[in-house]
Amino acid sequence: MNVDLLLGLQWGDEGKGKIVDFLAPRYNMVARFQGGPNAGHTLEFDGIKHVLHQIPSGIFRNDIINVIGNGVVLDPVIFKKEIEALFQFDLKPRENLYISKKTQLITPTHRLLDAAYEKAKGARKIGSTLKGIGPAYQDKVARLGLRVGDILSPHFREKYNRLVEKHCSILENHSMDYQLDELEKDFFKAIDFLKEFSLIESEYFIHDHIASGSKILAEGAQGSLLDIDFGSYPFVTSSNTTSSGACSGLGIAPNKIGEVYGIFKAYCTRVGSGPFPTELFDTDGERMQEAGHEFGATTGRPRRCGWLDLPALRYAIMINGVTQLFMMKADVLSIFDTVKVCVGYKKADGTEMDIFPYEIVDESLEPVYQEFKGWNISLKGISEYDMLPEELKNYVSYLEEKLSVPINIVSVGPDRKETIWRNEVLA
Repeated sequence: MNVDLLLGLQWGDEGKGKIVDFLAPRYNMVARFQGGPNAGHTLEFDGIKHVLHQIPSGIFRNDIINVIGNGVVLDPVIFKKEIEALFQFDLKPRENLYISKKTQLITPTHRLLDAAYEKAKGARKIGSTLKGIGPAYQDKVARLGLRVGDILSPHFREKYNRLVEKHCSILENHSMDYQLDELEKDFFKAIDFLKEFSLIESEYFIHDHIASGSKILAEGAQGSLLDIDFGSYPFVTSSNTTSSGACSGLGIAPNKIGEVYGIFKAYCTRVGSGPFPTELFDTDGERMQEAGHEFGATTGRPRRCGWLDLPALRYAIMINGVTQLFMMKADVLSIFDTVKVCVGYKKADGTEMDIFPYEIVDESLEPVYQEFKGWNISLKGISEYDMLPEELKNYVSYLEEKLSVPINIVSVGPDRKETIWRNEVLA
């Protein structure tokens, strides 16, 4: 049995948590393959709204195995808070959540370094969530990091102290004011809490389930345009958010990948700094933000809003090998009489292009738009695709033609019930 992937195709916040929760009953396992507490996957059901940061979005189904893979960076303090917040839902995370021993740990000093580095960038700051993600991945690549399996070693404190000593020497050069003792109390309490869970050789665990015929869904965090290699560098995250990251982040071979589900909003959003060609600075942008409740699930920061960007979306589809598309938040655009789609960019010299370019940070790109008649009616209560307004169906058909990939799900609200199959095609 192959592993199916679920990825965001924009700058994150596409609605991955909702779709994982929606698809989860069709799978035996959900596995997170990258990112950390900088992610915020929002799920809504039965009048409940809950945000997950590090835990796979299949956790709300007690019969599904959830795995935190080796490509993730894990903050034990945030992990403890996340688990404790789940107890009110009569869930059994100690029974159905497994954590790779190769998962990297985020220490308190990683968070301090994150803040110091961001402050030092000044006007060129990248909009970090300040969760310690970048410094933790830096230590991983520099072969200095601590892994979850290390907490089982009798020498863990020694390893921890050596790493913290290196961090503190760097912090001295940044004039950081901090109380590490207080931070470490919570950290080591969380480490003891982490030991209560199943810490596994995840690559063997996942391969055994593949061999036994289990259906596995790999869950990505952030979005493809934040990929460290292929995103809008340097305004990107510190991991591979694209399909290749699932292979290295879970230890699965490329030939084990099945369906690649790509999720995108019917418009675009971005949190923090970085280029955003279709960003709106007018009342349309404000209305979009308000209607979509566009505030970061992790940081609470307002999301910048703009029209859908086809060159960027085609690029993300190409590098991920997307086989099915799921369009989110179609209901948000119901407030507009006219809907726009960016079909290309005009450069400062007047030439036009329809690809996502290498230089998007410093290049002046003016979006070239195509306009569509909006549907301008509420989608509340609609449960069948044929019941959608013709203008929305025309919008979907146009996008499907231009993207050359079927759009099989259209989401018309935040609740798991507000999810419409257009073509129910799953592996």
